[in-house]
Amino acid sequence: MSALILLVDDHEKNIALLQTKLSNEFYSVITARNAYEALLLVKQRNPDLIILDVMMPGMDGFELCRRLKSDIATAHIPVIMLTALHSTSDRLRGLEAGADDFLTKPTNDVVFFARTKSLVRMKLLLDELRLRDKSAERIEGSQHGLNTFITNVAGAKVLLVDDDKVQSGVLMSKISELYHVEVSDDYEAAFDLAKQVDFDVVLVSANISGMEGLRLASHLKGHEDTRHIPVIIMVYEERVQTMLKALEFGVNDYLLLPVEHHEMMARIKTQVRRRKYQEALRNSYVGDASSVVQDELTTLYNRPFFDVHLEAHVEQAARFGKPLTMVMVDVDHMNSINQNYGREVGDELLQELSKVLVRSIRTADFAARFSGEEFIILLPYTDLLSASVVTDRIRKRVEATLFPVHHDIHAMNVTVSIGAAQLKKAENSVDFFKRVNDSLETAKKGGRNQVHLAPRN
Repeated sequence: MSALILLVDDHEKNIALLQTKLSNEFYSVITARNAYEALLLVKQRNPDLIILDVMMPGMDGFELCRRLKSDIATAHIPVIMLTALHSTSDRLRGLEAGADDFLTKPTNDVVFFARTKSLVRMKLLLDELRLRDKSAERIEGSQHGLNTFITNVAGAKVLLVDDDKVQSGVLMSKISELYHVEVSDDYEAAFDLAKQVDFDVVLVSANISGMEGLRLASHLKGHEDTRHIPVIIMVYEERVQTMLKALEFGVNDYLLLPVEHHEMMARIKTQVRRRKYQEALRNSYVGDASSVVQDELTTLYNRPFFDVHLEAHVEQAARFGKPLTMVMVDVDHMNSINQNYGREVGDELLQELSKVLVRSIRTADFAARFSGEEFIILLPYTDLLSASVVTDRIRKRVEATLFPVHHDIHAMNVTVSIGAAQLKKAENSVDFFKRVNDSLETAKKGGRNQVHLAPRN
């Protein structure tokens, strides 16, 4: 996944060192020497992450962060404050200003890059949700007015999972000053509760016996019903590998034990605001407007919404220069299936296949039913090489799945043909789609049950 990172620091050596490290991890980097230059670059380039120093002449990092987080156009961009300041009060000032993390120098590079990857992933999802919201507005011809961060978080629902009775009691007392809190000391009971109650954030202690805390966090982020809930893991600083593992499978944030209560409340607030923001965006184009954007049979997005959303993605790629790949998936021999088993069986098959597609892609990816047995997927911020991993995963999963159907045969195997292409510079949506469709036809002519990637030249 490609990402653009803005570094803000008035010290040339600091900029050069961090720029080299980030470039070695294949991030694109732009730089600013002061807050005013940074504000201009943010408007022009829409970075995926901002890393800024606190001590700068003129406007300092705290004020810059506050301005970014109070602007509707930039509030969703994650910010890491990277500074030599070590005091708890400075850390809290940064988090209360809206920073997603406050790291002191010298940093642990492994932790720093894990956090960078996690925040970039979050930004990708928010960008996609914002774009879908705009696409729905184009179809409906109205403005939703919901695409702002929600500042009032009082009354949000928090699940605290910890088997340390003393610690959980103290934390619950503090959290309940602002939020509704449920407490559990059992991994399985907490997981079941999270599937039943629409929590705004879950705090999990990594120290629950037998690594159950880490396992719970993994299951929460991996299950379809709970993966949208922000998870904060609580871990001792020396257990770096546990922290890294949690960030790797999608945990949203972490707290170091013993927990500093003001920092905990600041981090909870950040996650709750983002969660409510995401839900507001989702609800603006799904729900009452579901018939406008969703396919009735599969509940994926429909063709009209895809057409509008593709245009929005092409416009954004042209503006910011970020990669975009499109994938077309066609069920092999679907006509024969309908003829031999009936259209109802064919419809069941398409419904089950759509679930496999959703499980095979990221939350930020866009899947639609394009026509009868054809599906289309947009992979934002994804080049063709990375997309090849996704397409191969889809093909193999479909081939290995036994799809249940209401018929005497009870279940059946199917295969799919897949074509993919990456958007070229200055290419319009019509030509882009044609290349993807041609790629799919090549896969079908080549014997089906295969993937063809369109050459970029």
